[in-house]
Amino acid sequence: MYAGRDMTALSMEPKDNWQDLELGYFHHALSQAAPYLNQEGVTLLREINNEIKLRGGLTQREASWESSSESRF
Repeated sequence: MYAGRDMTALSMEPKDNWQDLELGYFHHALSQAAPYLNQEGVTLLREINNEIKLRGGLTQREASWESSSESRF
């Protein structure tokens, strides 16, 4: 379960100051809602994707039904 800063707090921070957990959570949440995002939401998702790429991807810390704890997204 996500227990980090909410989007209101993060909107004032540059993406390079976001923690990996925050990037991963909002990447997943916005990706799930992608068909319904307005231009601002699409831009935010693109910026998150770019930051994840700059970091070389994110390591998933917990196992899930779809993957082990060593997968990357």
